[in-house]
Amino acid sequence: MKSSAIAKLDVVLFFSVISLQVLGVAFIYSSGITSSGNQVSSEWIKQIIWSSSGLILMAVFALVNYRFWRHWAIPIYAGTTLVLILVLIFGDYIKGARAWIGIGGVGIQPSEFAKLSLIIMLAWWFEERADVKNKLFSWVGAIILLLIPVSLILIQPDFGTAIVYFPILLAMAFAANVGLRLIMFPVIIGILVGMGVLGYAWSEHISEVPSGFFLLFKEMRLIRIALPSLLGLTISIFLGWLLFRRKFYLKLLYSFSIATISYSVIAGAARVIREYQLMRLVVFLNPQIDPQGAGWNTIQSLTAIGSGGISGKGFLRGTQSHYRYLPEQSTDFIFSIIAEELGFIGSLLVFTLYSIVIIRNLQIAYAAQDRFGAYIAIGIAAMFSYHIVQNIGMAIGLLPITGIPLFFLSYGGSASWTAFISVGLLLSIHYRRNEI
Repeated sequence: MKSSAIAKLDVVLFFSVISLQVLGVAFIYSSGITSSGNQVSSEWIKQIIWSSSGLILMAVFALVNYRFWRHWAIPIYAGTTLVLILVLIFGDYIKGARAWIGIGGVGIQPSEFAKLSLIIMLAWWFEERADVKNKLFSWVGAIILLLIPVSLILIQPDFGTAIVYFPILLAMAFAANVGLRLIMFPVIIGILVGMGVLGYAWSEHISEVPSGFFLLFKEMRLIRIALPSLLGLTISIFLGWLLFRRKFYLKLLYSFSIATISYSVIAGAARVIREYQLMRLVVFLNPQIDPQGAGWNTIQSLTAIGSGGISGKGFLRGTQSHYRYLPEQSTDFIFSIIAEELGFIGSLLVFTLYSIVIIRNLQIAYAAQDRFGAYIAIGIAAMFSYHIVQNIGMAIGLLPITGIPLFFLSYGGSASWTAFISVGLLLSIHYRRNEI
């Protein structure tokens, strides 16, 4: 590679990612060690293979001009949507979800790659409508583009992966100047739904006296009264706006639409949410409610992290993982092993490397020569940020367990490839930042 080409490479981003990946392989190796010192897992070898192939994919996507993907945004999005449909028909049923397709003995999770597909599609969508003054159509269209893959992923069901798509949309819509009022509409709904479902879980499984309020979301006789009432009021306000065209009606419509949609989603969740999913919320609120069952993961993770102290127990000297107390230790709770063996110092190193990746990501978005590149970088930043916050948050007990991986550290082929392809796109945008 010529020196001028090397100068255009984002060396800081590249080596930060490589450092995280090396850490990941090391602690995936550690996760396979037993208390007797025996290696009982070959995941670390597989991860090296995934990482090596991921580096090749990163190089390919870095060399290809990112603007090339603008012309293929629709076919890529349509293709991944088709694959998500095929997963529901031919996919392998693993860990309670039909989310994988077996190819030559290797399991591929299309929902991971669909995140990038959505990012590219939304970047094209928002760029095409950048100069349109009325952003409502752009916003509604973007929501539809989001809901198609999310609905298919929820059917699998994989609730944790489906959630990742929402911060991607919100961040890209904010960058595209869709408007704070439009963006806050689903955000407020999400907050209300989250509080409602958590409250329902508390009332049903933790509170000694179940709250009568949450019967509104559970009892069908009450739902048949409340839901039509809310819908009727919302429709009446909309008709009032059509007749009188006053802003007062729009404000009321905004509020009642939020209330109606939030109530509908909470009521639907209360009736269709599975017991194991509800218990994840319950143990998030109080892990000791089921310490030997659903609360086991959180308790053991907190124990591992807390026992690490400042400098940790030392590499390959962790007890929670080596005595097999820590579940899903190479995937969901890889951070817990790092914190136990490297302590606060090792955790701080992980935070620093991730912070560098996100900061460089945002700087690439800011320096991009066109909206398409900037939107892609913002979408990737949102995806990376959510994975980091959610995974580490559930490891330290601050967020519910959703089962999403920690990019570059967790074991897994599809997630590794998705992360490396994302970095390749960022490197491509950075490399061509001065091109007109």
